Amino acid sequence: MWYDRVGTDHDTAVSSRVRLARNLAGYPFGARLTDEQQKEIIEKVSAVFREQEGWEIADCSGMSDTERASLVEQHIISREFAQRKTPSVLIRNPEKSVYIMVPEEDHIRIQGITAGLDLRTALANVMEAEELLDSALEFAFSEQYGYLTHCPTNLGTGMRASVMLHLPAHGNGIRSLAAQLSQIGLTMRGMTGEGSAADAALCQISNQTTLGMTEDEIIEKMERAVGNIIAAERELRGRISGEALAGLSDKVMRACGTLMFADRIPSKEMLALYSTLRLGSAMKLVSIPVGKLDEALFTCMPNTILAENADAKTTGQRDRIRADKVRSIIGIKNRAEFKAN
Repeated sequence: MWYDRVGTDHDTAVSSRVRLARNLAGYPFGARLTDEQQKEIIEKVSAVFREQEGWEIADCSGMSDTERASLVEQHIISREFAQRKTPSVLIRNPEKSVYIMVPEEDHIRIQGITAGLDLRTALANVMEAEELLDSALEFAFSEQYGYLTHCPTNLGTGMRASVMLHLPAHGNGIRSLAAQLSQIGLTMRGMTGEGSAADAALCQISNQTTLGMTEDEIIEKMERAVGNIIAAERELRGRISGEALAGLSDKVMRACGTLMFADRIPSKEMLALYSTLRLGSAMKLVSIPVGKLDEALFTCMPNTILAENADAKTTGQRDRIRADKVRSIIGIKNRAEFKAN
């Protein structure tokens, strides 16, 4: 999975994601699709990947609400796709972390995720999948507008690129940063997407414009903007010194103590511990690798725990499982092992 790997600029960049929207020619868009037409599209797209090595096809109609919600928590599918009540499939390549939702708002949504700041690998992986489809099927395309999509904001490349960043040193400055980004055609959202808050100091930066720009131009613009934000975050972290640094170190070690000894860790507290320890790891105050912290966060979400432990019906049961699972992932048994060398 993408979250158990370490990528470029991983001290600040958690993950990079590229998503392509595509529709098949000859079919209506969105709600105008009949169930029969959806089944036709599902079969045509599935047939392309059925014999391809490394690809899996999952019938989402057979998934429980908890399983779907778990995939949302892990950023594998969208909330909209999880809520579909009509026929749908998820086609995935776990090794490359590429996930294809059929149908979503558009007939096809191809999504690639990488650890750290690595939009170009994510783009290459989704384009490889897109080329397989393009060689077998005809996409809805206009010479004037590019790829035709259900929502006009996706016209053109049909591409959305986003990077999830951890910006604890920015503090309340995240709000002014969001305003600055909107002026250059980028947007900032919380860790769970549109309408969400920047919980655990996690936020997603993405492009707003898909028309009139090439895929490379979008990636270059994102890389410049995200690179500047990462540099600013590192500069702010570098200013933490004296009593402020001593206070941060104390807070980090207290968070370590909670992970070691807590019988229960609620999901909200997990977010706070994650943010504190990720900053502590990046600043070499603690020896826990950031990749292990990312894995702990995204595999210890409420529905993901419930999907793996069907008997964990109560919040308390899930909180106990979370505490044990975090300790298992991090693999540290005593306080001395937390200290950075």
